[in-house]
Parts: sequence; C-alpha cells; structure tokens
Amino acid sequence: MEIGVEVRKVDSQGRLILPADWRESEVVEAQEVYVIKRKGSLKILPKRKVDLTIFFDKVDLGVESIGSWREFEKKLYEGGK
Repeated sequence: MEIGVEVRKVDSQGRLILPADWRESEVVEAQEVYVIKRKGSLKILPKRKVDLTIFFDKVDLGVESIGSWREFEKKLYEGGK
C-alpha cells in the first residue's frame, strides 16, 4: 500500500470510492469502517476486532485475594468515598 494523498470525486449522493489497495490491506475482517466526523474533516478508520484477553489479569484491585465477594464489593465501593 502506497501512502499519500489522493483526490476523489464525491457523487451526488455523497458517496466516494475508497482506494482499492487500502481496502484490500485494511478492510478485511468486518468489511466496515468507522467514519469520525469533525468540523471541517472526516476520518475513516477500518473496524477491527479488539483482543481484550491481553488485559486479562492486568488489573490491580489492591487486594491479595477475594474470600468473600460481598466484603470485596463493600471495600471497593467504600474506597471511593
């Protein structure tokens, strides 16, 4: 995929054609994109599956072990006060 700027025509219904090489390399999994609207610009990002398992066991809740779920919830919610 070549990186660069391309000028594209927009038809009367507001459609444009995404570059084929970008579609082939970036829009493979879901065949969907996110369109992020900003004042004066649009940003198009490919929709990808996110692997949340990389975060498994990464959260430190400040406790060694959870013996009683009820006690854990009590400490967790009271900790924010």
